[in-house]
Amino acid sequence: MKPMLDAFWRAAVYCMHPRVIALSFLPLILMVALSFALGFFFWESAVASVTAWLEATEFVQSAMGWLERVGMGALRAAFGPLLVLVLAIPVIVVLCLLLVALLMTPAMVDLVGKRRFPAMERKQGGSLIVSVFWSLGSTLLALFALVASMPLWLVPPLVLILPPLIWGWLTYRVFAFDALAVHASAAERKTLIREHRGTLLLMGILSGYLGAAPSVIWASGAMLIALAPLLIPVAIWIYTLVFAFASLWFSHFALAALERLRAASAVEVLDAVPRDSLERVEPLPDAPDAPPFLPPPTSSGS
Repeated sequence: MKPMLDAFWRAAVYCMHPRVIALSFLPLILMVALSFALGFFFWESAVASVTAWLEATEFVQSAMGWLERVGMGALRAAFGPLLVLVLAIPVIVVLCLLLVALLMTPAMVDLVGKRRFPAMERKQGGSLIVSVFWSLGSTLLALFALVASMPLWLVPPLVLILPPLIWGWLTYRVFAFDALAVHASAAERKTLIREHRGTLLLMGILSGYLGAAPSVIWASGAMLIALAPLLIPVAIWIYTLVFAFASLWFSHFALAALERLRAASAVEVLDAVPRDSLERVEPLPDAPDAPPFLPPPTSSGS
């Protein structure tokens, strides 16, 4: 627990580094541009399709009828846009995480390595291509889990549990790999992830709950849908900062664990060396005194 908390406060401090703040604007700009482009071309058609589906669903119509009887019939028009936003939020979260992993994590791992572990050897155990495929594979599994669990979101407690758990698992998978890709060898990375899987998963889940915080905005009231063009960029930047913090958190924890692993390995190597080979080598005996220097004989003239 102590290494995790130590890495937590170090990550919080590093989030205020000018380089980290500057890097956070690149995913923000890309995500805002993508969100508004998709909204411009597909928002009306998506809302119309979802509204038509809701009107064709008997259960939803029963719920609408109950709302009208209690004087809340005005909410009928808000259900379609609200459901589109609910379906779009997981996609936005996942894309923010991937952009942070691709555009920010390598620079932040390099920053942590140079400032805190300047002497650590970089064994390049994971290439960029492997990292991309690892992230994409984990993302597909997470999206499948999100889609499969959506019917359970209708149960009030589960909607507060399942999405953060899935995002937390994805955060753990992506950032734990990327934090060790440059400095650790493949064997070291597998060892560290195996030994610290519980702590890394807990860090991911906590990061997932932090990442779910902006989603509470949309649960605050249907009137906020009208403010979506303003609130979506704010939410995206919060997602970006949360995942940047998570990346720094994993980087500090993983590199410190790697340093301890290598120190323990060095001690084991020394312990494995036989004691006889560590004994002091006896000095060679002194060489016998050389005979005194005799000058060459001189020849006598005849």
